[in-house]
Amino acid sequence: MLDSPDACTRFLKSFSQLQNNKILVHGGGKIATQMAAQLSIETQMVDGRRITDKAMLDVVTMVYGGLVNKNLVAQLQSLQCNALGLTGADAGIIRSVKRPVKTIDYGYVGDVEEVRSVVLKTFIEAGLVPVIAPLTYSQEGMLLNTNADTMASATAVGLANDFPTSLIYCFEKKGVLSDPENDESVIPVLNPDSYAAYKADGVIYKGMIPKLDNAFAALKQGVSKVIICHADDLEKAVSGNAGTTLVL
Repeated sequence: MLDSPDACTRFLKSFSQLQNNKILVHGGGKIATQMAAQLSIETQMVDGRRITDKAMLDVVTMVYGGLVNKNLVAQLQSLQCNALGLTGADAGIIRSVKRPVKTIDYGYVGDVEEVRSVVLKTFIEAGLVPVIAPLTYSQEGMLLNTNADTMASATAVGLANDFPTSLIYCFEKKGVLSDPENDESVIPVLNPDSYAAYKADGVIYKGMIPKLDNAFAALKQGVSKVIICHADDLEKAVSGNAGTTLVL
């Protein structure tokens, strides 16, 4: 969505029209890769995950926390949506621990430890719409590159005690597909048993697995509903008329 100005505009218009309390957690990985190339900084990926050395941390901080985040905030303001651009470090809303080195050293990558939902609740009750970039901070004061799907899931879980909370993942497909070559083959409802069966059959694989693992974990920790849908279908998905709904 972020790679296409038209798609981004359509999504933000839909997002701005949602009437309930809302938070937007965004990514921007492809833009970070493009910026790194312009700066002659090599991008290293392992199984779709970015290795974040010091040079790449500087790039993702500029791109996620600056370029992408502030452009989204400005566009939402033009749509009368009073957005507040944040990283996890701002007001200490999302704290992480630097991922320990095992077989792979991911560098300055964070695994979420704490979401200060009381601060987010204060922003929401003040009529603000938090727009959160995928950066967190450590207790030692480091900025850390952090998976946006994980941040969205952790944020939804953190707020579930205060609000009936839905977690909606928007991307370029219409939902979880039973046939990756057929965009219309949306699985309308997915539960843990059917999820395990689709994985065993190789229907669900690669990047969808961590997204769905996060989603089911969120349901188990109090999130009311999880939906995976196309960015253009956001409003329909909120009404239950699009995408894949996950249930326990």
